Amino acid sequence: MTAITIEGVTKNFGPVHVLKGIDLAIEPGEFVVLIGPSGCGKSTLLRMIAGLDDLTAGNIYIGGRRVNDLAPKDRDIAMVFQSYALYPHMTVKDNMSFSLKLKRTPSEAIGRAVGNAANLLGLNALIGRKPRELSGGQRQRVAMGRAIVRKPKAFLFDEPLSNLDARLREQMRFEIRKLHRDLGATSVYVTHDQIEAMTMADRIVAMNGGIVQQVGSPLDLYDNPANLFVAGFIGAPAMNVLAADCAQSGAGTELRIGASKLVTVDRTLDVARVSLGIRPERVRLASADDGVPAEVVLVEPTGLATVAHVTVGGQLLNLFTTERPRITAGETVYIRVAPEDVRLFDPETGARI
Repeated sequence: MTAITIEGVTKNFGPVHVLKGIDLAIEPGEFVVLIGPSGCGKSTLLRMIAGLDDLTAGNIYIGGRRVNDLAPKDRDIAMVFQSYALYPHMTVKDNMSFSLKLKRTPSEAIGRAVGNAANLLGLNALIGRKPRELSGGQRQRVAMGRAIVRKPKAFLFDEPLSNLDARLREQMRFEIRKLHRDLGATSVYVTHDQIEAMTMADRIVAMNGGIVQQVGSPLDLYDNPANLFVAGFIGAPAMNVLAADCAQSGAGTELRIGASKLVTVDRTLDVARVSLGIRPERVRLASADDGVPAEVVLVEPTGLATVAHVTVGGQLLNLFTTERPRITAGETVYIRVAPEDVRLFDPETGARI
């Protein structure tokens, strides 16, 4: 198991600043997911760890060794790409063993390495097939097997599931996480899919605009987002964010949406307005006596749960419930939220208050 340390890393493509001073310490054996929208710099950072892109400034250490000037082949890492990059004329066995043959590894050692990887990934029955005879999920397992046989210090995954359908993505998430548990190798995984990040990561690194926005466990980012970007990007459905007016009420502050008081928080806020965040599953249906009126815009039953899109004071809010309420578009319902479930943000900077 190997640590990866990133210190003050920047990357410019001409006048475009893609990464703006990234600092990150990845512990030995950790599974870290880099997440963010397209163009945030996550894949560029992964490619710099791999040595496929040069740094503009900063340092990268793998296992305590500075690797800025090392070629990719000398960094002892293995990368699994979105495209499987398999040799079409080679069998599964030959694809998996190719890198070992280039190193002139003895045949017996190659056989053991390929056999162990095939057992881990359930590829024994496919070992003689060529890529065109495999499904997308099977090809991705072969690509992972090719990486495993090298016994690298770290695995780097660049959106490896993007080409798969929803059911295969679910299956492969399980297989990659189980593989990580069995091998114990340090892994860095890039995705824009927050479900992948939440279900797979030991820690998530949320990135936007070439800057690390927040680092923490999946539930830490979900429950306690550092800013509006993390609040809106992590979670499906995303956190509701409403513009709320503040009014002092004894030792607390009333948060009002239009003419309605949504909730009173037990703190004094010396501002006129805040951005109020609330997770959809924390919005509850209530009676007219203890709730705030909301107009139903759209109802989306999923089987497991129901997502209701409602408006409060002219602002859209999503409600997620497993109770299967009998509500329809155009109907007025009543909602309530608990003060402990509310997260407050500065509407100007987006930072958590």
